[in-house]
Amino acid sequence: MIAKLGAVLAACLLAGPALANDTMAELKTGGLTYVQSTEVSMEEENLFVSPDEIRVDYVFSNETDKDVHSVIAFPMPDVTGGPEQNIALSDTESDNMLDFSVTQDGQPIRPELHQRALANGIDVAAELKAKGVPLPPLSKAAVAAADGLDAATKEDWVGRGIIMTEEYDAGKGMESHALPLWTLQSVYWWKTTFPAKSKVRVQHRYKPSVGGTVATTFLDENNQPKGERYQEYVRRFCIDDTMVKLARRSNADMAAGKPYFVENWISYVLKTGANWSGPIKRFKLTVDKGAKENFVSFCGAGVKKTGPTTFEMTAEDFYPDHDLDILLLVATEAMQ
Repeated sequence: MIAKLGAVLAACLLAGPALANDTMAELKTGGLTYVQSTEVSMEEENLFVSPDEIRVDYVFSNETDKDVHSVIAFPMPDVTGGPEQNIALSDTESDNMLDFSVTQDGQPIRPELHQRALANGIDVAAELKAKGVPLPPLSKAAVAAADGLDAATKEDWVGRGIIMTEEYDAGKGMESHALPLWTLQSVYWWKTTFPAKSKVRVQHRYKPSVGGTVATTFLDENNQPKGERYQEYVRRFCIDDTMVKLARRSNADMAAGKPYFVENWISYVLKTGANWSGPIKRFKLTVDKGAKENFVSFCGAGVKKTGPTTFEMTAEDFYPDHDLDILLLVATEAMQ
């Protein structure tokens, strides 16, 4: 059962996402996926989430009398092209946009990468590659390659929703340029063996997609905790009255030209852990809010402060029936 985190822990807890101008959309990332298994269980999951890194350490157990050969996958978040995308990614050029890495029992694994480029539900990856267009739609290389296509291909691809044309005047008269519109879907995967009557340790690391806004935006136009956006924050981040006070103070400080808070948020897909046999026997979540001046809020049961910037939740026989959404309030001074 999801429980409210509670009051702000000293000058350290609580915060929320928002819908406003200059919003950065976070990309939901998560753990390893596996076809529903009755043979392999997840003994432990140790999850660490911070604005700079996500670390997940697993212990899987095969209690049967035979080896289990299977495929494990890590789905990357979808990335869609277009003229107004403002995705919170530090690397839009690389296929490995989150710097994903994985080891098993201490040995590095080089996973395979499977990608699709969808336009109106049709995979056009082969066509893009044939024309020398990179698959990451927000990359400068993909934009340049799309813009450099021959006129006949451009006309065909515009009609099929693969690219669009954007017209504007940059001071030298009207210009027309092509922009990618496809959605890139990427999955890292590898074959593995779970030996009979044995445990396997898997660790993976990657950089999170940290979304954000330029202010606090979950109060209504009268600075009151009302409206659909506020209710969404309560549901998604379990914000409380202390968070409301922080937002009101921040809005007043911003109006007065003083330092104020902006919102950051991180999303993590927990529900993939339900694909393994039974519940997660031992689950541990550590959230690091980054700087001591930040505030953090998320939904969890029995959350404890364990350090100047860290908060911890543990559970046994944990069944992840909801995803993890973390809300940070970051002082503008701390962003300089």
